[in-house]
Amino acid sequence: MTDFCALLRSLRRPRLLIQAARCGLPEYRRERDLRRIAGLAVMLSPEKALPKLLSEEEALEQTRQTGDAAYSLSRHIEVLIALMAETRLLAEPAHA
Repeated sequence: MTDFCALLRSLRRPRLLIQAARCGLPEYRRERDLRRIAGLAVMLSPEKALPKLLSEEEALEQTRQTGDAAYSLSRHIEVLIALMAETRLLAEPAHA
């Protein structure tokens, strides 16, 4: 199994982007937000949702770095919030 916590810690993103995502963490509601953010038809476990979220975040980061006009800052923040929240769920000992 990939160590998602270490992978998330290794991401190098602008400080303001990370701070914005951290500010949004308290408002994240898995039942409401995950399917919309990850584009899922059904609810997945954190182990299965994280690879999809990581892939989406990498695509957003590449778009940001190239200066593409299609880049969405708000979408990037949403995905980072979901990544942080799902990683926290994965780290919970009671998670099954």
